[in-house]
Amino acid sequence: MTLAVLKSCAIAGMHAPEVRVEVHVAPGLPAFNIVGLPGTGVKESRERVRSALSNCGYQFPAGRLTANLSPADLPKDSGRFDLPIALGVLLASGQIIMPPEQAADRLSRTVFAGELSLTGTLMPVAAPLVIGLSVYRQKITDAVLVLPKENAAVAAHIQGLNVLGAKTLKEVADFLAGDAHPEYEIAREMSCKETEDYPCLSDVKGQAMACRALEIAASGGHGLLMSGSPGVGKSMLAQRLPGLLPPLSSEQLLEVTAVQSLSQREVHMSMQRPFRAPHHSASMVSLIGGGAQPKPGEISMAHHGVLFLDELPEFDRKALESLREPMEKGEICITRSSCSVVYPAQFQLISAMNPCPCGYLGHASKPCVCTPEKINRYQGKLSGPLLDRIDMQITVHPFRGNWDTAQAAEPSVVVKKRVAHCRHAQQDRQGKLNAHLDAADIGRYCLLDSACSQLIQQACQRFSWSVRVMHRVLRVARTIADMAGKDEIDMVSLSEAISYRQQMD
Repeated sequence: MTLAVLKSCAIAGMHAPEVRVEVHVAPGLPAFNIVGLPGTGVKESRERVRSALSNCGYQFPAGRLTANLSPADLPKDSGRFDLPIALGVLLASGQIIMPPEQAADRLSRTVFAGELSLTGTLMPVAAPLVIGLSVYRQKITDAVLVLPKENAAVAAHIQGLNVLGAKTLKEVADFLAGDAHPEYEIAREMSCKETEDYPCLSDVKGQAMACRALEIAASGGHGLLMSGSPGVGKSMLAQRLPGLLPPLSSEQLLEVTAVQSLSQREVHMSMQRPFRAPHHSASMVSLIGGGAQPKPGEISMAHHGVLFLDELPEFDRKALESLREPMEKGEICITRSSCSVVYPAQFQLISAMNPCPCGYLGHASKPCVCTPEKINRYQGKLSGPLLDRIDMQITVHPFRGNWDTAQAAEPSVVVKKRVAHCRHAQQDRQGKLNAHLDAADIGRYCLLDSACSQLIQQACQRFSWSVRVMHRVLRVARTIADMAGKDEIDMVSLSEAISYRQQMD
């Protein structure tokens, strides 16, 4: 044949749209052209493919070669198209011979992705899980994904997907020609293990109320803002939250690793939930993602995990305001002139701040030296719409008393069991955590009797709460009731939820 057609894929956010790789060998002056909106990395494939074929013992055909990457309006980048282009050259030039009755069937259900070195060795490509998940979701019978050996070990964690890992171009060519019968990397159970390397909650002393709030936040997936003077333990508490959360499920693990693989060439699969703590000098793009070729930001890297923003008012105001939409939707849409991508961003926001620039506003023994203007400017960096979206807002007070005799908090392993039990009850009842309940769910699962209804109305009037704030207080009350094993929200649960909200109002 003089024309070969193979399947590959591009990367567009968390999706890998199919790319049809057509290679045609025609008589004429020697030339090798790649068309179909190729990026710089794809254009350089010509030299890598030429050298790889020669060093693997194949002949580079004389004549006019054209490689078309369809659809033409989809941007293509990186070297993942090296492998299908090289195989297309071999098929079109007759150096790989496949029976006609088998060629169309096998090539129609096989997807190739891999970068070639000059020696013909297959090099790892980015985002193997994104590629694997996209191939799996196409529901092609007996679909096969061909990847470099290192990538195949990762993609094989997708249940029900056949993954072939190869080390060289020649191995894949022999596979197509039927001269080799490789063993597929069949999807298997998750082999990664959870490691307990988070600090223990028992290191915290004298902060019973803050520890209680932290457990509630962990149990319902609620956002938490801690305000207090320097050294009271805000950061210490936040760093211990991941140790209270249950491990990722198999599906969540694939999503988290897929997102991370878009920014990192090497990823390590871990059952631990992500914990991201960017510095307050982080830009808006680094938080929400972006760039000329949009990459995921910190909110997406914290998907199914925790995003900790310390010194919250020190962040750029535009960066903070950009968090409002993903906090509501659980995803972020990044639009550029050439493309629009959507990244998941279902993160739990934990933040900490000082009450004023010097940090001692309201302190019992240290006077505040800030002027009212400085205090207003400092606190004004947090807008009302942003604060509305943070479920719990507490003040962490300095410890008073004898430190040696202060009572330590419960160990993380003990609290973690309670958190897991509470989360399991929420999933059984409503299929989601309480923090993710929408307006319809609140009317169904957060029913109040007349006394509780009157209490929440009084709180809304006294603190001038919006309906959004009221809903978030009800979500927290639902979590507190779940922790106590109660079917309905009672006065005790609702009163405690209100106490965790009025600190910043």
